[in-house]
Amino acid sequence: MARFSDGGGLLLDCAGRGEISPRLAHRADVMAAAARAVGWQYWVASPPEPVVAANLGWLSGYRHPRYRDTALLEEAVRVFARPRPLVEGARDLGDTIKVLPALFHALWTGALSAPLRALA
Repeated sequence: MARFSDGGGLLLDCAGRGEISPRLAHRADVMAAAARAVGWQYWVASPPEPVVAANLGWLSGYRHPRYRDTALLEEAVRVFARPRPLVEGARDLGDTIKVLPALFHALWTGALSAPLRALA
C-alpha cells in the first residue's frame, strides 16, 4: 500500500515468479473493484527481471539505519552528481570498507540512484 500526497492511494500486488494464476486474477478483480470504490488504484506487478531482483536483494542487506552516514551522504551526493562507477566514487570518498556500506544504504533508500538493470 502507498499513499500519494494528493490523498489517493495504490494497492500493489505481486504476481510472484510466473504468470498470473487464475486465483490471483480473480483476487485482482475483487481488489481492483474495492480499490476503485475508495478512490484508490490497484496494480498487479510482474516479477522483476533476474538482474534487478539480484541487485535489490543485495541492497536490501543494507537497509538498516546503522549503515546511514549523514555526513558521508552529503559528500556522496556531490561526488555522484554525474554518473560514474560506484567504486571510483567510493575511493574518492575515503576508505571503501567504510564508505561502500553507506553508499549501498543510500541506494536502498533512494538518496542515490543507479540503473538496477546493470549486471549484478
